[in-house]
Amino acid sequence: MTIASTNVLFANSITHAVGSIFQPIFKLFALILSWIYAVVPNYALAITLLTILIMGVLTPLTVKSTKSMIAMQRVQPEIKKLQQKYKGPENRAQLQEEQMRLFKEEGVNPAGGCLPMFIQFPFLIILYDIIRGLTNTTTTKIPVPQACHLSFAMTNVAPRYIPNSSKMYCNLIASNGKMMSFGIDLALKPFSKHGSIWAAIPYFVLVGIAVVLQYVQMSRMNKRNKATQVNAQMQTLQKFMPIIFAYIYFLIPAAVLIYMVVSSVIRIATQEAIFRNLANGAPPGKKAVTTGGKATAIPAKSTEKKQIATEAASPEPEGEPKPSANPATRSKNKRKRKDR
Repeated sequence: MTIASTNVLFANSITHAVGSIFQPIFKLFALILSWIYAVVPNYALAITLLTILIMGVLTPLTVKSTKSMIAMQRVQPEIKKLQQKYKGPENRAQLQEEQMRLFKEEGVNPAGGCLPMFIQFPFLIILYDIIRGLTNTTTTKIPVPQACHLSFAMTNVAPRYIPNSSKMYCNLIASNGKMMSFGIDLALKPFSKHGSIWAAIPYFVLVGIAVVLQYVQMSRMNKRNKATQVNAQMQTLQKFMPIIFAYIYFLIPAAVLIYMVVSSVIRIATQEAIFRNLANGAPPGKKAVTTGGKATAIPAKSTEKKQIATEAASPEPEGEPKPSANPATRSKNKRKRKDR
């Protein structure tokens, strides 16, 4: 056995092992999708509803990452002071150490704003493998389940992950493995073999919509995130992320693109709602000050907190009585001071 064949066998064994580990996850999401399809027999709408369910679970992470981004804005003045104090390449290590200490003290995650962007990758992989499994075909004919009540007894279509008695399973066999919805096969990719150039246009339109939404999400975050504006590395990363996603979008089926479009819309709406709510009230860790009849939230600095705590803990000076609201007591205090 040659070294090349040994490497191929080793890679295949690893792939099989990883696939077997994630099989329960694939089956779970495919089963949920088939249940939704049984109620709404449209692949695009079923994937949209599945995306809404997934985003309902991920929304707390989006909220947390957005709040982390806002916390980064709050510590920007301190970061600028550190940058002024530790100038030059010789102090770069000290600057990074001091910044990490500041982040730890303030409970800030500098990468928290990027979390919604990276959390999409696992679900991209899951849905990609599910679509491949649902449209799986074989080289030999296999029997059609009796529960499908189809006119033919043998087929080359063998959907995986879902029960062979489900409505989706039977419809996939009837359509010869095609996921037809609104006139397009959602199992195909933009560069798959299409009947004509016009038939490929909807797939490229979906890619364009997904990229635009990704760019809108990142640009809205950048405008509000001062931390990103002063961090050149984060700026570069967020500029190139839509381009990286665009490359990925050309490699995935249209069904997964629908997930990306719907999830981006939900994520943008969630972030806008969070910022709107924070604009209408003072977020935690800030105090409201009235200026011109309007309540403005300003940071409560740690030095101010220490000063307030010191004043509260220090005793009143002896010898001078406190001012009293009683006129008789005030006059008695005045006489005592005159006698002294």
